[in-house]
Amino acid sequence: MEFTPLTAAQRTQFEEQGYLVVPGVLDQPLIDRLVAAGDRLIASDLQENRQATKDGLYDGFRNVIALDPAFKSLLTFSATVPLIVQLLSPRIHLVTSHLIYKHPDLPGTPPSRRDPDWHRDILNTPEDLGHDKLPRMEIKCAYYLSDLSVPQKGATLFSPGSNNLKQKLEIPAGQADPPNVFEPLLKPGDAVLFENRTYHAGGVNLSNETRKVVMFGYGYQWLKPFDYFIQPPEVWEGLDDIGKQLLGALKDKNGHFVSGGINKPLTDWYAANTRTPALA
Repeated sequence: MEFTPLTAAQRTQFEEQGYLVVPGVLDQPLIDRLVAAGDRLIASDLQENRQATKDGLYDGFRNVIALDPAFKSLLTFSATVPLIVQLLSPRIHLVTSHLIYKHPDLPGTPPSRRDPDWHRDILNTPEDLGHDKLPRMEIKCAYYLSDLSVPQKGATLFSPGSNNLKQKLEIPAGQADPPNVFEPLLKPGDAVLFENRTYHAGGVNLSNETRKVVMFGYGYQWLKPFDYFIQPPEVWEGLDDIGKQLLGALKDKNGHFVSGGINKPLTDWYAANTRTPALA
């Protein structure tokens, strides 16, 4: 994995607003491979790891990295994962890989429709820990595979600065959204990083095109993965030590058990590329 430095402006944006748009990280050949793999899965009858709504407007798969080798290329993607390491820590692993297809909403759907509604990630942690004690534990990278360069095509909406809220997000009575809403206008190949405390919602898709995105989430090694326990053997094939760490390897290269999983490959890589301490 090559090192991509996080700029001071990017760090400030992420710390203050809770999200970061990184344009043009995927080239067209990779977009084409990911779309072809995603289309095959959506068109299939596969039900394992499938997550879909009854109306069929939302369809996708969890732990998609295990369902098609095309998605494995994103595990250690050099344009984005180094940014996550610098914002979170080198002591991380993959907690989710989620393919989401959001088909056009039905005619007559109001522009205010939100599916899913406004929420923070990592189910029930605000209730368990309290909004005022909620730490940053995970950063997701959403890779957009379809054109969202005009509004209301199903982009994920964000509430800027909500990552720093110490209470539940307040939405005015009779309104669908908080007072401040950011709808990113994205081209195929753009990515958005956001953390678990950042309130976000699924924007309405009033176009005639399906919104296609794949999200890879990384969290601290003590955070349980959300959509897998142990990856199948074929996912491990061809991975370097950093890739193995990100899939939660429990043994070092000599076969010795390491409590809590190995973290040395990414820690050494980080130290070799920057002297800036990792944020914890």
